[in-house]
This record gives sequence, structure tokens and C-alpha cells, in this order.
Amino acid sequence: MPEKALVVIPTYNEAVNLPQLVPQVLAQDPRIDVLVVDDNSPDGTGALADEMSRANPRVHTLHREGKLGLGTAYITGFKWALERSYDFMFEMDADFSTIRSTCLSFSRPSGTPMWCLGHATCRGG
Repeated sequence: MPEKALVVIPTYNEAVNLPQLVPQVLAQDPRIDVLVVDDNSPDGTGALADEMSRANPRVHTLHREGKLGLGTAYITGFKWALERSYDFMFEMDADFSTIRSTCLSFSRPSGTPMWCLGHATCRGG
């Protein structure tokens, strides 16, 4: 069975960016799924993520009650991924600060842990 990866994207008021970001992430590799963790965005980001998940089985949405913070959104997303036996987990901000094509390659020698850090403020992504 091919390895599966999950990109966790926490959101708060990202309705403008999400329709551009999610397709770009999914286009990187057919083994990648996206989980949007929305903190009850007043701009409708959560509802938009729901629409995207209804249209594409590789997009998933978790709704949280309010603005609970970026760190806890990632932890929530990683727990969700572990419960579903994803092989790889990536984190990505919805504001395009992460270089999308830099880190979404997840081939590695079997049994080898892998870390990847990519950010717009780091030299080379």
C-alpha cells in the first residue's frame, strides 16, 4: 500500500487564501491529503473548507470552538493523522509563508525518520 501523507493547515480568517492553497498542496502528490483545522473563523473559512471536503475526498475539516492557537491546532491535526495511520505529517500555514514545493516530498529509506522544515524566511525555503 502506498504511503500516505497529511498536511495540517490551521486556519483563522483564511477564506481568501484557502481556495488557492489547497489545490496547490494536493497537486504536489496524489498521496497527500489536507486537513484544515479551523478556529471558528468569522470570515467563513470553516464553511469554505467544508465545501472543499465535500467536493474532494482528500480534503478534511476539523472545526474548533474558537481561536485556540496555532500550536494546539497542529497538535489536534497530528492526533487526527495518527488515529488514521498516516505515514507522514506536515504542517503548513495558510498564509503562504511555507514554500509548498520544498517539503512535500516524502520518499525516504524505509524505517528512517524524516524531518523537513520550510519557511519563507529560511534561505532556500
